[in-house]
Amino acid sequence: MNIEDKKRRRRRDEEGFTLVELMVVIVIIGLLATIVALNVLPSGDKARVEKAKADIAQIEGGLELYRLQMSTFPTTSQGLQALVTAPAGADASRYQRGGYLKKLPNDPWGRPYLYASPGKHGEADVWTYGADGKEGGEGIDADIGSWQ
Repeated sequence: MNIEDKKRRRRRDEEGFTLVELMVVIVIIGLLATIVALNVLPSGDKARVEKAKADIAQIEGGLELYRLQMSTFPTTSQGLQALVTAPAGADASRYQRGGYLKKLPNDPWGRPYLYASPGKHGEADVWTYGADGKEGGEGIDADIGSWQ
């Protein structure tokens, strides 16, 4: 065996990673993924709550425009849909062409916003029950309403 063959054999033996090296890299990646997940997941919940508050503020703006032009808020039975299309029996000459909102948003958890007029907290209430979809709750499960 000449020197050239020995060099080739040594290079082949040294190629690749050992099992220990691979395991160390996998553990490091796992730790980094855990740290990122623990820091990012709560931010998504906060963002949903803020989006719900922004949606409610937008709906309140549409309701106020509706009230200014129609002299009253939509009834509970007419609901928020009255902001998108004229409700039955509404004075078409006073209803804003194109509606007061382009479309009604759903809450960040995929459910329609709730509406009551007169409301428990004011002339018109808009709210969502939060992440759990049930009345009450704390944290991300807390109700989010126009009165807050």
